[in-house]
Amino acid sequence: VQLQASGGGLVQTGGSLRLSCVASGRTFSNYVMGWFRQAPGKDLEFVATINWSGVREYYGDFVEGRFTISADTAKKTVTLEMNSLKPEDTAVYSCAAGSDTTDIIIGRARYWGQGTLVTVSS
Repeated sequence: VQLQASGGGLVQTGGSLRLSCVASGRTFSNYVMGWFRQAPGKDLEFVATINWSGVREYYGDFVEGRFTISADTAKKTVTLEMNSLKPEDTAVYSCAAGSDTTDIIIGRARYWGQGTLVTVSS
């Protein structure tokens, strides 16, 4: 499974961004997908996870209803819609695929995509 993330950029506080992660490989639908982020000098942080049926969604506590994760099996794409962005959301965001939701939440992903930088200016 290969993962290609995109959509990062510079946005002002309160703004919105949409990140996309395109999966490839015949077995991509066997995995649970997730987004993580890592800010400079900080540990990797779980952001959100979803399975390809779109049934099970979980978010990191810091999200507080601002982000929405979705999955489109036909397009092999997982999207993270981020609203009401804050300067503390500045980080490199990466998508990942894991065996199950628990693995994703604890950061034990099997496949990782490259990161996309999100910068929120104050």
